This record gives sequence, C-alpha cells and structure tokens, in this order.
Amino acid sequence: MSERVVEINISQEMRTSFLDYSMSVIVSRALPDVRDGLKPVHRRVLYAMHDLGMHSDKAYKKSARIVGEVIGKYHPHGDSSVYGTMVRMAQDFNYRYMLVDGHGNFGSVDGDGAAAMRYTEARMSKISMELLRDINKDTIDYQDNYDGSEREPAVLPSRFPNLLVNGSSGIAVGMATNVPPHQLGETIDGVLAVSENPDITIDELMEYIPGPDFPTAGLILGRSGIRKAYQTGRGSITLRAKVEIEEKPNGKQTIIVTEIPYQVNKAKLVEKIAELARDKKVDGITDLRDESDRNGMRIVMEVRRDANANVILNNLYKHTALQSSFGINLLALVDGQPKVLNLKQCLVHYLDHQKVVIRRRTEFELRKAEARAHILEGLRIALDHLDEVIALIRSSQTTDIAKEGLMTNFSLSEKQAQAILDMRLQRLTGLEREKIENEFQALVALIEELRGILADEEKILEIIRVELQEIKERFNDERRTEIVLKGLESIEDEDLIPQENIVVTLTQKGYIKRLPISTYKAQKRGGRGVQGMGTNEDDFVEHLLTTSTHDTILFFTNKGKVYRAKGYEIPEFGRTAKGLPIINLLEVDKGEWINAIIPVSEFKEDNFLFFTTKLGISKRSPLDSFANIRNNGLIALGLKDEDELISVKLTDGNKDIVIGTKDGMMIRFPETDVRSMGRTATGVKGITLRGDDEVIGMELLDEGAEILIVTHNGYGKRTNEKEYRIQSRGGKGIKTCNITDKTGKLVAIKTVTGEEDLMIITAAGVIIRMAVCDISQTGRNTQGVKLIRLDSDDNEFVSTVAIVEKEDESDVEEDMLEEESSGDQEIVEE
Repeated sequence: MSERVVEINISQEMRTSFLDYSMSVIVSRALPDVRDGLKPVHRRVLYAMHDLGMHSDKAYKKSARIVGEVIGKYHPHGDSSVYGTMVRMAQDFNYRYMLVDGHGNFGSVDGDGAAAMRYTEARMSKISMELLRDINKDTIDYQDNYDGSEREPAVLPSRFPNLLVNGSSGIAVGMATNVPPHQLGETIDGVLAVSENPDITIDELMEYIPGPDFPTAGLILGRSGIRKAYQTGRGSITLRAKVEIEEKPNGKQTIIVTEIPYQVNKAKLVEKIAELARDKKVDGITDLRDESDRNGMRIVMEVRRDANANVILNNLYKHTALQSSFGINLLALVDGQPKVLNLKQCLVHYLDHQKVVIRRRTEFELRKAEARAHILEGLRIALDHLDEVIALIRSSQTTDIAKEGLMTNFSLSEKQAQAILDMRLQRLTGLEREKIENEFQALVALIEELRGILADEEKILEIIRVELQEIKERFNDERRTEIVLKGLESIEDEDLIPQENIVVTLTQKGYIKRLPISTYKAQKRGGRGVQGMGTNEDDFVEHLLTTSTHDTILFFTNKGKVYRAKGYEIPEFGRTAKGLPIINLLEVDKGEWINAIIPVSEFKEDNFLFFTTKLGISKRSPLDSFANIRNNGLIALGLKDEDELISVKLTDGNKDIVIGTKDGMMIRFPETDVRSMGRTATGVKGITLRGDDEVIGMELLDEGAEILIVTHNGYGKRTNEKEYRIQSRGGKGIKTCNITDKTGKLVAIKTVTGEEDLMIITAAGVIIRMAVCDISQTGRNTQGVKLIRLDSDDNEFVSTVAIVEKEDESDVEEDMLEEESSGDQEIVEE
C-alpha cells in the first residue's frame, strides 16, 4: 500500500498550531467569563455538584466522587487540577465568599496542603447556589462536552457579580488576569447604581465600591492605584499587614500582627522575619512567636528595650511580605474574546447578562404558564359540557377515537383532549371545579404580568434590583480590608529615624554600605591607614562620600542613568564588612555601574547638576528635573558611542568648573558657558583631549580655594586657584601636575580650602585620613609629596579619594599620642 506524504511549511504549521493552542488556553482554561466570573473548571465543578444534588442543605459527599464526576463528564484533565480548584473554592483565605463548603482538612494560610480527596468531603455553599439559581429555567445556553456525550453550561446565571466579588487570577498565553475580590454589598450597590444611572462615572462608582476587599483583610495604602485600575483596567495597589504596637509596663514594646496581605504565606513570612532578625538586617527583635489559633491570626515580636518598634516595623515592611503589592489586571472574556475592562464595563457586562437571564427566565415561565392555561381552558370546556363529554367517551371504542371526537366536537387541541381523558373523576366535584377556575384566572393574570415584563426593560431592571437586594440582605457582611491614606502610613517615616552623618562606600564590584562618620580617626600624613573594609582580591573601594541619613542620594551610572535612595535605606555594616550588592538596593541594569554619587538635602529650583563625561562632554541641567525618579531609574543625559559619565556635581548656577585629565591637564571655565539643558540632552564639549587622554574628574571652584591632586602612586599637592586662569569652554587646558613614572598618572582632583580632611582609599581597601592642611602647597607644574605609603606590590595603588569634614582637634591629638606611643607600628585591623 503506497504511503501518502503531504508536504507542509513547518513555520506555518508551528504558527497555526501555537495559535490554536493559545486560543484554547485563553478561552477554555485560564481566563474567567465576565458574566459569571468563572473559568471553565470552576463552572464544571459547581455544575457537577449541582447535577449530583450536592446542595447546601444536603449531606456532604466525598470529594473524590465530585472529582470523578467532573473528569468523567466535563473536564478532560488531571484530577489534581480539579481537586485543586475545589480546594481553593473552599478556603476562606483565598475566596472572599467561599463557593464550596468543605468538610475536613482543606489546607491553611501557612501553605499546608489539603488532605487527599479520598479523605475530604464537600457540598455547595449557600452563596454558590445563587450562581446556579434558575439554571433549569432555560436562562443560559448549553454546549457539548469534550466528547459530545453530555451537555454542559456555557455560562452560569450568576445571580450576584461573582467576577468582582471573588476575583480571579490566571496566566494564559501572552496575557494574564488578576482581578481582586470585593465586598458583596458594595459590589451589588455598584450594579444597582449602574442600572439606575447608565451615565455614571467611575469616580461616582467609587463612592459605592471604594476598593478591593480581601479575605485576609489587611490595609490598602492610598487610593491612586485603585483609581487607576478602575479607570484603565490595570494598576497596582500596596497591601500592608494590620499591626499593633503594645507598650508593656516595663517599657518594652511588642509588635503584634493580626492580619496579613492577600496570598501571603504566613509560615514563610514568620521564617523571613526570623532570618532578618538572626542576620541583624532588622535589629532589635528579641523574640518571635506565632500565636495564631482558630480564633484568629496573631504574630508576636518582642522588641529590645533600647530599640524603636516603629523603625523595626518600617524595615519589616520594606524587607518582608508584611507589605506587598497587588497588580490589578481586569482581563476577562467578553463574547469569547479577552478584553481589559474598567470597573464600569465589568458592571455593565454583568448587568447585561442579568437582563438576558431575567428575560429568558420570564419567557420560560410565560411558555409554562401559557401551556398550563391552555390545558385548564380545555378542562373548563369539558366541565361546561360534562354530560356530552362523558357520553362521547363512553360511546368511543378506543382512546384515539375519543380524543378525535373531543377535538372535533369541542374545538380542542390534542393536548387539551388528552388532558380531559387523563382527568380524574375527583375533578368533577364542585370544589375541584372551583380550583380549576381559580387557577385559570391566576394564570391569566400571570401571563399578562409576564408579557408586561417582556415588553418593558425597566421592569426587568426592577426585578434585577429586587433580587440583588435580597442576596445582599442574606449574604452581606462587614468590609474587612481598610483603605488608609498613603501619606499617613508612609514607609519613609523619617521622623522615626535618627538623623546622623554617615560615610557611604561603594566598591568597584558594586558592594555598598554605610558607617557612622566617627568610625575613622585622623592620622598624620604618610601613615599606613586603617583597614576600611574587607574586599575580594580583585575588588576595591571606588566611591566614598559623607552625607546624612535623611538626605536623598542620587546614583549616576556610566551609561548616563540616575537612581535614588535615602541615606537610611543604605544598610549599615561593620568597618571590615564587604557590604550589600548594590543590585539588591537599586534596579541597576546589567553592564551598568555607578560612576558618581550626589547627596541632595533639598531639590531647589535654582540649583543645577553639572555633568562631565570621559570624552570631555559637559552638560548642565536643573536639579528639580531629578526630584521624581522611578525605581528602575531615569535617563540623566544622552551619551555618544564609547563615552561614559565620569562626574556629576551639584551647583548653585554661578560656579567655576575645573576639569582634569589623567595626563595632568586641567581647564577652568564658568559653568554659565554651558547653557541649561533638558534631562535627556547630550551636552557640549567641555575640554579638548589629546591622544588617548581622558577625563578623571570635574570639580567646582570658588575664589580663594585650592586644587588638590592625588596620583596613582600616592603623591599629592595643593595649588592655589589663582594659578589656573579662566579659559573658554572647549579648550585644551593647562598643565596641573608634573606626571612621571614615580608619581603615576593623575587619579583624582578635588577643590579644598585647607579646613577639611582627606580620605585616600587604596585598591587593597586600606583607608587613610589626614588633614588637608598637612599636605604641601606647591606650584602648578610640580609632582607633589608622598601622601600614603604603598606596598611595593603592583596591585596596590590609590583607587579613589574623598574630602570629609575636619575632625575635632581633641580627637586628632588623642590619635597622635597613640601613634607616638606605638612608634612606627602599622595600624591595621582585620
């Protein structure tokens, strides 16, 4: 037998197959229907329980029986997916209003799994009965199941807005949904408001539905995220645990957590808090207990007597799931197609669905009433001609002849004739005849009422309102999640954080830390220095600055981006500790490193940032352009190919700028030579470079100040600013240092007054602090004096320098006495 081979284009086949698969996932698995808020598996579970008679007023049945029914008839997937769905619908910490009434172990908020389905039992909850109410009155469409042997509902009547009430989450192909749960009464009020005023705005709707309401309660910080999500269908809200701080009679404080954010695993949360306390990343917690029981949640943290509970709490909010974000994505299926909806659209689609349900139910009841009235009309005719009917029936040889006779002689339909033949003799009594007449008159009135409903949409809306109110009265409860103003609950509560001067260091490999500025004591020029931090063999300190815990620190990268952090947000480590990788603090991109750090105490309108790049390009931008920086950073300036940002300085707009190069050239010009530019501009030429020379630093220069230079091999000097004449921007500059093999290339330039201290950091991590006034003052074209003794090892060299405030004389004298008593002994702390 010859084989038939069909050639196909593999890329076209892959495209078609993946499209079919993705549409199947989108429509038949991962996304809820806007009308009933259910995914197919949820709908099938509830319908199977309804079909088996497992109603809320019936006995519990084994979960395995339900799962088998669902898999066998409707859902051709694994039993774990079906049972997992059942379990979630029975968990009070997952569903705002549980749709399954579970009996047995259905898991816990600690992440414990449910018992196997052979051990647990379930039935429909009372509120889930409302999802299927009137399903037998032709209110919804049915479709074939997976093999065509059964029929299943395409959607449930859903007599309450389940999509918003219980929410939904799911990941499809190329899209995802994340609808938060809401309070039932508020959501119903929103539907009623839309039914009464179709032109209602979303801001007006938020008076009825102020925001999500999570089963685990907690707090929502601010309304802006809620408003954005309700208006656009997408947004993010910040959730926070509900916490109380108790003061004990002995003065110690206790932090008590009674509610946690939605979908947070309590056991993992407690474990994370314990880990932070153990590693001293959150210092001050002396004891941690989980005292939760069947009466509610209670996590207790004992606080050390000298610690501030509010500061600890703020750190916990930052580092643990006590504060988390919830990304809202109101994506649902509308007429079989996925659409992102705003709040009003969700309510309108639900209301439209209810109109269809009520109309179809009314039509069903009208058909039923008309059919019954038709039968009763035939019975009335028979009773009015009773003797003739009896005589006709007695004289007929067969039932068919009798039926035909009734239809012919009394103008009856076949159904009426059959009903007369089926009538019992007891209906001939006077009382039964009266019942028939009363029933007929009642049906006539009902038919007229039903027809009136179908002819007037306002009556349909009124029925919807009445029935929604009934559901609200039966199932409404108190709102659990509290919405608080973000400003009052800010995580950056600086009043609770002590204001102190700090030293911030950042290594070439990207490790950052802060220390109190008192960590380092001044030494005499030429000293050996103190071990400032532990580093890897191939790592060294690259940036060092002094600032305050309350200042904003701007981090500028080689690629021209800027990030921000508060001083107190930088973790404090010991003097010899390596620090924290900066990627754990800032969302720095791969291949990006920090080249400039600027502390800012206030974003003033008349202040500027002055930028200089490795290739000598300069730019000046207003400081207030950088007041609002996203977590993932902003572009600070545009860079040409192969160029990098070298230095950034904060100015008042009237400074002189000096730019130095590694070959010892320097240029001085007024910053006003560079006009103010926008944040993303590239800039103009600041200095013209020769050969492979490149910029190593840029400083601000005041009248009467001095230029301090430090070389690769630890030489340095001070030179009066008068030796540097003002030039035009873009020139080649003048010589500032006599560069030799002995001194090495220029490493840094600084402007000083002589009243500061100088910190020099070597590649080995050694730091020396000395008074600037101890450094020799020489002319422009000299090499300077030795500032620090370096090992003969080629790997030790000056990596960076920093100017810090001068120490008190008493501290310096004390340190000098210690030095004299110890002779020439090196001061190195491991």
